[in-house]
Amino acid sequence: MSDSTTMLGRNVKHTTRNPVAVFNAILFPIVIMLMFVYVIGGAFDVGVDYVDYATPGILVLTICYGLSATSTAVNSDMTKGIINRFKVMDISRGAVLNAQVVASMLRSLIAIVAIIAVAFALGFRPAASALDWLGAIGLLVLVSFATSWITVALGLAAKTPESAGMAAVPLIMLPFLSSAIVPADAMRAGARQFAEYQPFTPIIETLRGLLAGAPSASTAVTAVAWCVGIAVVGYLWSLSTFTKRA
Repeated sequence: MSDSTTMLGRNVKHTTRNPVAVFNAILFPIVIMLMFVYVIGGAFDVGVDYVDYATPGILVLTICYGLSATSTAVNSDMTKGIINRFKVMDISRGAVLNAQVVASMLRSLIAIVAIIAVAFALGFRPAASALDWLGAIGLLVLVSFATSWITVALGLAAKTPESAGMAAVPLIMLPFLSSAIVPADAMRAGARQFAEYQPFTPIIETLRGLLAGAPSASTAVTAVAWCVGIAVVGYLWSLSTFTKRA
């Protein structure tokens, strides 16, 4: 725990000194939200105020937008020799990976708070109870945890920091191909089926139901199952790759 805390402090310093990472993780999702609500959202008929519909999807998009910084940071540690220095020091190997995951989650949670504040300013009015809010927060933390581990694995598997940043692009794009922006039913054949059966759609629909005060048990189970599966795969893949490369 002590080593992980030390490594976390190192990663937080690196983040604050990287304005691009801060922009991608916090400011760019706000820009995306303003664009969809004020510029594009009026073209969609979703049955409710568009800001109420879009906010859950934007929250998940926010988590994914900060992932490229995580994969790049992980790969930089592996390729620039710092891990070799850590190997000869009395530092837990797991602390390096744990700190990257926690740093990624902290960036996501800060960005989520900012997005929720902007959403309220734009007219977002959820009907969620206190218990629903706890469920929504728990799901967002779980999504951040799962995507952080799979991103760490992608960063470890990449050969260069540049390719590590590109490896996270599919995770960034997947929410756009879900029900985050428009209902899956409104999509054309092919895109509709892809949106319905990819992991982010049940996650977003569960979050949307919680914030609307009408959660669905079936989508919640599917969402949690996807998150747990992604987290387990990411953790095992990270551990295996780190052991081989370090």
